[in-house]
Amino acid sequence: MNAWLDPDNLREKGFSIEEAIAKASTLKACAARLNASNAVAFIVPGRIEVLGKHTDYGGGRTLVCASEQGFCAVASPRNDNLVRMEDPRRPNEAIEFALDPDLAPRLAHWSNYPMTVARRLARNFPGPLMGADVVFHSNLPPAAGMSSSSALVVLTHMILANVNRLSERREYCDNITSNESLAGYLGTIENGQSFGTLTGDKGVGTFGGSEDHTAIICSKPNHAGQFSYCPGRHERSITIPNDYLLAIASSGVVAEKTGAAKGHFNRLSRLLSCAADTGRQIKGFATESLGAMLTQPDACQQLRKRISTTLYDPFPTPAVLDRVEHFDAESNRLVPAAAAALSNNDLASFGSIAQESQELAERLLGTAVPETSFLTRSARHLGAAAASMFGAGFGGSVWALVKSNQAVDFCERWGAKYREAFPQRAAATFFHTQAGPAAFVLPNTPTELT
Repeated sequence: MNAWLDPDNLREKGFSIEEAIAKASTLKACAARLNASNAVAFIVPGRIEVLGKHTDYGGGRTLVCASEQGFCAVASPRNDNLVRMEDPRRPNEAIEFALDPDLAPRLAHWSNYPMTVARRLARNFPGPLMGADVVFHSNLPPAAGMSSSSALVVLTHMILANVNRLSERREYCDNITSNESLAGYLGTIENGQSFGTLTGDKGVGTFGGSEDHTAIICSKPNHAGQFSYCPGRHERSITIPNDYLLAIASSGVVAEKTGAAKGHFNRLSRLLSCAADTGRQIKGFATESLGAMLTQPDACQQLRKRISTTLYDPFPTPAVLDRVEHFDAESNRLVPAAAAALSNNDLASFGSIAQESQELAERLLGTAVPETSFLTRSARHLGAAAASMFGAGFGGSVWALVKSNQAVDFCERWGAKYREAFPQRAAATFFHTQAGPAAFVLPNTPTELT
């Protein structure tokens, strides 16, 4: 177990010195609480959506990276089908459930996510499955747009797949052939869809895609990744300038996808579905995702013309038109342009593109709240090269690209301006991160995902 506690091992994976030391300390606390000789250690990051707001579930593009902040966990197999999970800093919130195809997850509680994973795995991989004792802790701000819920889904799957050697099962091999396809499968665990022959069920109630899981599983340290979806495909990786990192402002406005914002989130997904259904009626259009349709010549113009003469219940036609306009601009123009600008170290252009993405989200998606709009503007005023809100919206966080040697001071000044403008948001947090590594099992432990 000593190898887990050596920060140098985490540095080699791509963490900063500060985060490597913090994670080693967290793993030590988790291991002490579990006290098992056959334990395995896991690290799962959060994700930062640089650009690509609400595009993944429509088959569009995003530009994403992993955060250094995330989950640390230590797990050991059990001889029964029970899963027990606890945070050593919150032992009174421990949960226990069975790997059972008829499991009923607890709604409006964090246990909904691991329980949904357990139920889906029990349905997709029938037969006796072993549970695990898990001790974990996360330094991700919850419900802040950094995909803490999807990171918990990834973590739960990694542990149970490891314990049960699921990657050796025929059902797994027939459907999951890469990390991108694994991310796609985990996305369907959340949205309830089927994945190949792995039959879906209810999910967690949001109609999202696999962007979060892709960033968590497929990211590279110090890089942003451009991906397209439905199915997931890696298009390119771009190095983050080595003298810059990302300052993060968690606004304190809760963006819980299973809470009040769920209806807003699902509305945006349904608007894309309306547009895609209309597109499938146009001769010669692709029959898959909206993203696939819009790769054809003049597709957006043809689709907008057809939508303008169509009635949608319960949505007004202009809302569907706005949704297509945003999707096409964000996925087909802004994401590739931002990746190119970042690759060329053209931070002026990158900043302008990020600003346009923010403005389009405010005007066409309606996902901004006053707090995230203020944070984006104030970051630029304080000297950030670029800034944009990210996540599902309706709260959440903002990233800002800043000089590494100015990050601490920047976060202090950014936080001071925000608290002056929004004193009621006492829960807001400000911190910085490199683009971190993808989820992994620590060295010298059995591995399902490296």
